[in-house]
Amino acid sequence: MAENNGSVVTEFIFLGLTDNREIQLILFVLFLIIYLMIISGNFLIVLVAVTDLALHYPMYFFLANLSSLDIIYSTSIIPRMLRDFLSSRKVISLPECVVQMYISLAMGEVECILLAVMAYDRFVAICHPLHYTTIIRRSVCIRIATGTWICGFLLTIPSVVAVWRVDFCGNNKINHFECEIPEFISIACGNTALIQLLNFTIGTTLLILPVAFIIMTYVRILRSVLRIASSDGRKKAFSTCTSHIMVVTIFYGLPMFSYLKPRSRSDASTVKIYTVFYTTLTPLFNPIIYTLRNNEVKTALRKITQKVS
Repeated sequence: MAENNGSVVTEFIFLGLTDNREIQLILFVLFLIIYLMIISGNFLIVLVAVTDLALHYPMYFFLANLSSLDIIYSTSIIPRMLRDFLSSRKVISLPECVVQMYISLAMGEVECILLAVMAYDRFVAICHPLHYTTIIRRSVCIRIATGTWICGFLLTIPSVVAVWRVDFCGNNKINHFECEIPEFISIACGNTALIQLLNFTIGTTLLILPVAFIIMTYVRILRSVLRIASSDGRKKAFSTCTSHIMVVTIFYGLPMFSYLKPRSRSDASTVKIYTVFYTTLTPLFNPIIYTLRNNEVKTALRKITQKVS
């Protein structure tokens, strides 16, 4: 990480969302509330999925995994944001920056794969209901979930290692509130084309391929649902997929715009706004969407509430 003049970059400075102190205090309160809601909402989903025997089904097993990674993802970013809102100098060391980058990117990649897995689970449940318990067995679910987490962490390594080897030429100010690869390499010196190509390739693969798989899966689901004679049966089938479709739309929409759109210095503020949305909205809305639209989860939550009271 040596600079041209022989010195070494050991820390970076976030420019953050705003320089206005009053707005920073307002944002601190807002994001603190959002973070507490994310942690409590997702923790409750994990709790009911683990403790309630009525929810010991593959769909809720994968939902618990989704909530767990949302907790880890938001924790890798939001607490740091909260500290910076109260700090006059938003400094982060190089190791901290790389660790944050690795965890947040890995969690995003795990969620990309997991949402595709959840779409396949709904496909088997609707299109092959008689074989569901033999195809989506608990042992299979555990292997799939384990493989998903491992893939997410392994696929992140090349990008982070490439970033670690970047050289800097004195500029250590990152126009962002977190360590994201595009903003990180934007302050690097030398030729970063290879790193940008690597980041774009991995980002494209983990966004486009799962989305394509999910779309093809739901096309087949739609065909099967339309063949159901009973209108109640069709409504029930659509109902089991609606929550997942909403989560997929929220999760993939903003990151696709942020990562696949060519960046320029002029749209830095826009990128930060989009990052705020997909950093907070997805982990915040996941438990809300699945809870409000799922009677089994609401029943399990009522049981826990009654036990506590």
